[in-house]
Amino acid sequence: MGIIWLVIIGAAAGFLATRLMRMETDIITTVAIGIGGALVGGVLLNLLLKALGAASGLIGAVLGALLLIWIWKTYLRR
Repeated sequence: MGIIWLVIIGAAAGFLATRLMRMETDIITTVAIGIGGALVGGVLLNLLLKALGAASGLIGAVLGALLLIWIWKTYLRR
């Protein structure tokens, strides 16, 4: 069940992050960005904001996805 939850949260986070960063991507890339963001941001923010519980996972996933998009746009895509 944990993997399914990660994909669902990742898809939502990727969708929000790509829209906030005004980036057009296909569904696979969007989900991958969201899952990567969930792993990066979710773990970091979960350690810092343990009191928020499940909400910290979504917040962290969106922040992590935003960070990945910024890195991609700034350093990887020219």
